[in-house]
Amino acid sequence: MSRFKCIVEYDGKKFYGWQSQPHRNTVQQCIETALQKIIKKKIKIFGSGRTDSGVHAIGQVFHFDYDGRIQAFKILEGTNHFLKKKNISIIKVQKVKKKFNSRKNAILRIYHYIIINRKSNLSLMNGRAWHVKKKLDIKKMQNAAKLFLGKHDFTTFRSKSCNAKSPIKTIEYSRIKKSDKKIIYVVKSRSFLQHQVRSMIGAIKYVGEGKWNIDDLKKAIEKKNRNSCPPVAPPCGLYLFKVQY
Repeated sequence: MSRFKCIVEYDGKKFYGWQSQPHRNTVQQCIETALQKIIKKKIKIFGSGRTDSGVHAIGQVFHFDYDGRIQAFKILEGTNHFLKKKNISIIKVQKVKKKFNSRKNAILRIYHYIIINRKSNLSLMNGRAWHVKKKLDIKKMQNAAKLFLGKHDFTTFRSKSCNAKSPIKTIEYSRIKKSDKKIIYVVKSRSFLQHQVRSMIGAIKYVGEGKWNIDDLKKAIEKKNRNSCPPVAPPCGLYLFKVQY
């Protein structure tokens, strides 16, 4: 039995998230169908984590097992052949030890969230970024991002449907970067709650547009109440950038 580790990127606009669901178009289902066409048997893949409907990935990781003989480059070329019309691309395939697990062995997940802050409509980035027309205060957003660093109870910033056992997470990195009209939020943690990153950037944007100040954000964190969370950022700007092992 051989185990393969794969890195994949995808445009999440047309998908109902990563995880296979009955009667839904998902990334996992598309990849499994493509693999079945080249391996000639049903294959189950295991991702490093779920991405929600509309969320993109640059460095999603998954693994799968195969009990036959096949070279990694044939998996790469064959799978991409059947995925080219799906806006899914397998970037790398490598054979790994059987103890490797794409989800359990991950030590850091890195997400990027992109905001385009300008009045003009989006063309190239339409569906791939959050378009915010009102001018945002970058310094205030940078200060807001720092508040999320460290270990916190993120009840305020988790979806009500989140089934994680604990709302406590540790944020290793949380920073706002700006290049011309593009604002990028970079956040790193071993794991995240459902809708956590989008909720956090929604709060950071609230501070940037002057609807909240830093004290308001501090209070929202301390309240540990989902009803204290500002509107959640749309999925179009969120990217699973990299998973570290």
